[in-house]
Amino acid sequence: MTAKLLILDDDHDILFMLKSIFAGEEYELLLESDSESALRRVIADRPNVAIMDISLPQKSGLEVLKEAKKIDPGLAVIMATGYKTTQNAIEAMKYGAFDYVTKPFDMNKLKATVKKAIDCNLLSRKVRYTKERPQAEEDLTEDLMIGSSPEMIEIWKMVGTVADSDATVLIQGESGTGKELLARAIYNNSRRKNRPFLAVNCAAIPEALLESELFGHEKGAFTDAHSRRIGKFEQCNGGTIFLDEIGEMSMANQGKLLRVLENQEFERVGGNETIKVDVRVVAATNRSLLTCVKEKSFRMDLFYRLRVVNFFLPPLRDRAEDIPLLVDLFVKKFSRKYGKNIKGIAPEAMAMLTTCNFDGNIRELKNVINSATVFCRGDILIPGDFESFLKAKTPAIKEVDLEAAGDDYYEVFWSMLEPVFDGICQKNKGAIYESVNMGLEKALIHMAMEKSNNNQVFAAKLLGISRNTLRDRLERYRIGAAEA
Repeated sequence: MTAKLLILDDDHDILFMLKSIFAGEEYELLLESDSESALRRVIADRPNVAIMDISLPQKSGLEVLKEAKKIDPGLAVIMATGYKTTQNAIEAMKYGAFDYVTKPFDMNKLKATVKKAIDCNLLSRKVRYTKERPQAEEDLTEDLMIGSSPEMIEIWKMVGTVADSDATVLIQGESGTGKELLARAIYNNSRRKNRPFLAVNCAAIPEALLESELFGHEKGAFTDAHSRRIGKFEQCNGGTIFLDEIGEMSMANQGKLLRVLENQEFERVGGNETIKVDVRVVAATNRSLLTCVKEKSFRMDLFYRLRVVNFFLPPLRDRAEDIPLLVDLFVKKFSRKYGKNIKGIAPEAMAMLTTCNFDGNIRELKNVINSATVFCRGDILIPGDFESFLKAKTPAIKEVDLEAAGDDYYEVFWSMLEPVFDGICQKNKGAIYESVNMGLEKALIHMAMEKSNNNQVFAAKLLGISRNTLRDRLERYRIGAAEA
């Protein structure tokens, strides 16, 4: 699709000059010298980018900017002026301009700015940072990452800038903020989009198996290695690999990953052959890697090698204006999934959601709408449909009747798991049993060590396990312990 460039200037010499400058580019040019005609163009032709002069006879360029952004919030507008005043620049950016340039034009810079604006606009239409609600049926078949908050718009701009490079990307943010969706947005807008994309959760795979999962192994490399197996890096040669929860990777595996990043080569487990690959790495974490570096659980050289391009996804509580967009998307998605005809959400229910502190971020909001859709008996979601969500939001830590709980503590663990079970299922597909068991065991070991003041003898007796078993678990989960 040819990108459309609207140019608005009452100086016909400027219009002619810009027409000649951009004639060699693959743009459809829309030239206007009148404000109202330009606004009609925005309505009828939906240009991707507009260059507007601030000084116009009928309406000022800033007024046209405001009206154009109301018509199409995703339109990338570059304001141009011959008066180099700070106030004009401030107002232009405040009203949503993509950039601000001064006359006489530096043509190379102007062309580069237009190219960047078009990339950003095309990306924004694809990932929906505008306030337009997704309507098409096919839009609801996959997870989308949307948001119109200033923080998210800056992220989309950044994606448009770095997607086509091969730079390593680090995405930081709390659990449930959509780190994998952002990784896929980067991939889908890169020149590698027709090559493989593979996601690996470093926290869900035991340390001993992660090396083999990433780099493969030779036959006989270990007990169950009955044949050669290629790893994820070989599988997505030429494509992109997404390493989620990178902060959970062991120091040994970090060293091997660093070599891949620097030289694009590695050996399979148990092998001597050097494998060359061409893979772009996008990593994500919900931990502070800088803190991990200070605690010496993460390599400093790997941290800086990963953070060539650094994204920080804000939590949902810091971009509450995005909640209505997400609610609208999820209502349509789950209404169709369950064969219901839910038209929307009552204002009082929406007000409740927009003021709620979603600790699980977008993932939690999605599960809340899923549950409410199931319980909804009409065609509008009302506060009563969110009863289970409100109960889950009440203080979860209660006085537990241990006598009534029984010996297996079934009721205790059920009440703890039930509110978060959907999120666990989504995050650890096919590995729920192992992940929950590992998490519970790690918590027990860590708590016993704290209660025993890091005395291994006392902790082992408290847990009812041998000291050798305790030492094995401390090493496995990298739990620091004082001398027994």
